[in-house]
Amino acid sequence: MTTVEINNLCVGYGSQPIVSGITASLNSGKLTCLLGNNGIGKSTLLRTLSGFQRPLEGEIKINGTPISQLSHHTLAKTIGVVLTEKVDIRHFTTEELVGLGRSPYTGFWGNLSLEDQEIIHQSIKMVGIEPLAKRQVQTLSDGERQKAMIAKTLAQQTPIIFLDEPTAFLDFQSKVDTLQLLAHLAHSKQKTILLSTHEIELALQIADKIWLLDKNSQLQTGTPTELSENGIFADFIENIHIEFDSETQSIKMKHNFS
Repeated sequence: MTTVEINNLCVGYGSQPIVSGITASLNSGKLTCLLGNNGIGKSTLLRTLSGFQRPLEGEIKINGTPISQLSHHTLAKTIGVVLTEKVDIRHFTTEELVGLGRSPYTGFWGNLSLEDQEIIHQSIKMVGIEPLAKRQVQTLSDGERQKAMIAKTLAQQTPIIFLDEPTAFLDFQSKVDTLQLLAHLAHSKQKTILLSTHEIELALQIADKIWLLDKNSQLQTGTPTELSENGIFADFIENIHIEFDSETQSIKMKHNFS
């Protein structure tokens, strides 16, 4: 089922467009990875889709309703967001931070029911940060904090989740675990998940669909196999040092620099 529809979208800051002419859709039960070079507009696109900033042109529909017509409260129950900005929360434990994910249902200072507490516990467990539950957030490493923010979004229990580079600061095994967890959630819970990442080879193996902002700031969409076979990945990746192997869907060095 289509949950997010984008028609002729233009995003940017002020009156300055960064990416324009975007027409695409996202479906429930699918993990979509957003790829592109630094500064191409991935974060701006995610912020716009999340309702944090207005599009310069075009339309975004969430479950058939224009996003401009949805209240903040409705959006909080519909879209969970993890952005790259470092949240400055002092004197909160990790468990309390994750508990903020329940605020759309309880209010910021609302009392947590036994059901809320169980949801928080399960969210922490899914991300694998049980040993950090009682730690103060300001003592966490960047990678640990990133996992806590993902757990907070899971506790929010929204049907749509947007994540901006959720695997940043994580070691390789944690990157794999996080992407596999998100893919499992998309498939088993019929969630719509869109995440940006620079982990191209992992995205090719795990994603159901790819959104690629190419070198001309145009959005190319398709399955990993489709974008590999039609040469779009090769055009995006290849330079004098590296090339894309469409058969193995991997990136290879052209020269030996030893």
